[in-house]
Amino acid sequence: MRVSFPYMGTTVVYKKLLELLGHEVIMPPKPSQHTINLGVKYSPEFACFPMKVITGSYLQAAELGAEVIITSGGHGPCRAGFYEQVHRRILKEEGFDIDFIVFNSMFRDSKQFFKNIMKLKGNSSWLKVGQSLFMVYDMIRKLDKLEKRVQKIRAYEIKKGEATRVWDIIQNQFDRANCKGSIQKAFYDGSQQLDQIKTYNVNEKEKMRIGIVGEIYVVMEASINMKMEELLGNLGAEVERSQYLSQWVAYNALPAFINQTHEVEILKKGEPYIPINIGGHAKQTVGHIVDYSQRGFDGVIHLMPFGCLPELVSQSIIPKISQSLNIPVLTLSIDEQSGTANSLTRVEAFIDLIKGKRIKKIS
Repeated sequence: MRVSFPYMGTTVVYKKLLELLGHEVIMPPKPSQHTINLGVKYSPEFACFPMKVITGSYLQAAELGAEVIITSGGHGPCRAGFYEQVHRRILKEEGFDIDFIVFNSMFRDSKQFFKNIMKLKGNSSWLKVGQSLFMVYDMIRKLDKLEKRVQKIRAYEIKKGEATRVWDIIQNQFDRANCKGSIQKAFYDGSQQLDQIKTYNVNEKEKMRIGIVGEIYVVMEASINMKMEELLGNLGAEVERSQYLSQWVAYNALPAFINQTHEVEILKKGEPYIPINIGGHAKQTVGHIVDYSQRGFDGVIHLMPFGCLPELVSQSIIPKISQSLNIPVLTLSIDEQSGTANSLTRVEAFIDLIKGKRIKKIS
């Protein structure tokens, strides 16, 4: 099959899994203004921003010859659960007969989950499928470990942009890895390359840590969130996201006894503020804000796609959480008309506020 997928985060891992299973991968272009314009043109006006961007990505992938699109679904009031039907219709109206394979949590519908695995399996043996899944999951975990290091190094690098440049090289190294040994080598080489980045020595008490929370797509995909992690790093802040691919996979596809994420704990921390499931990542958003506060973070950036219903709910609760836990939170609404300059000004002011708060606390 000629398969494609939404462009989000470290796409090298999606590509690797599909290649290992014998499929021809149609890499979607990294979202650009052209991608956004396409999505806005063909999507319903009231649709949330991620859907519009993904629409543009699918149209680009279809033009490149994709026959099947593999994606994730949604649940609850979050409209991501309807994306597949809407996208299928949009693509059909534009002359593309594309099939969709939609993955939801294995624990919500295990039967459908394994049906999807069967579709992807193709002519591969079950042994090959198992080996490929374990290998790619190992790759995901290693990439996430390295990315977390990048998010810290950026704040102190002497030559700005060096960590981002090395991170791009690391992803290319993993893209060339085809076995467990080569993945381990890519991880070792990547670690060595990060070690070689020259950084300023900063006292532990002077380090600034900022958490990024919000809807998974705008949190993880730098090309549509104004490269928020790089921006914060350039302003001298260590960054930690609420969403990492390894955590998503572990929570949605691994049994609890081998699940290494703290997603359940985060959901419990969000329970007092959002006691029911409202879909999307709203409960995780508030849970992570609580978690960041407890771990001594200096502030939180909340990325909210315009038109996202669950994040709209969490946004209404955040001022109360911010005040009660004494942690600054800046909400940025992101859509096709978001201006980088405006957001940069707001983020810079937010960082200045945090610095002022720290000085006041010391004095």
